[in-house]
Amino acid sequence: MDRKEAFRIFEETGALQNGHFLLTSGLHSPQYFQCALVLQYPHYLERFCSEIREYFYEEEDIQLIVAPAIGGITVAQELARQLGIRFIFAEREGEELILRRGFHIDPHEKILIVEDVITTGGSVREIIDIVERAKGYAVGIGAIVDRSDSLVDFGMPLFATVQVKAVTYQADKCPLCSQKIPLVKPGSRKII
Repeated sequence: MDRKEAFRIFEETGALQNGHFLLTSGLHSPQYFQCALVLQYPHYLERFCSEIREYFYEEEDIQLIVAPAIGGITVAQELARQLGIRFIFAEREGEELILRRGFHIDPHEKILIVEDVITTGGSVREIIDIVERAKGYAVGIGAIVDRSDSLVDFGMPLFATVQVKAVTYQADKCPLCSQKIPLVKPGSRKII
């Protein structure tokens, strides 16, 4: 799928939103990717995930997929289905992502970390820490959208079906605030 086709799908489903958004990082942005709106359609979910699968499948013998809740769960489950392996997710307990529900990572297990959207990479870094503490082996990171503008280096391969240069502003320097455009806090996480 080329970039133009991916953006058509995001726009058609309402997943690419324009306005004035308060991101989890505290930054402001004129665009927001609400991946849940595109991933609610199984044929799009399957299509985006198959690209991630194809990128990693030839290179690594992935044994487990790990994702942060909430955004990464749908992506992780579909990738696990396509690969015929299990997936688990980490949930927030206070400010920290942890494994709950009896989920575990076996030592030396080869793991693909997945997320719906990467902006600053904070949640992915937390998952990397969980994997390392469990002595698992993260082989890469897959995402539907990477809006980090390649500024995030996880020390392992990152593949996203869509890469976008994120326009973000510090709250005190936001031109959207100056224009008095209403600020919206989308997503499921509280501001850090």
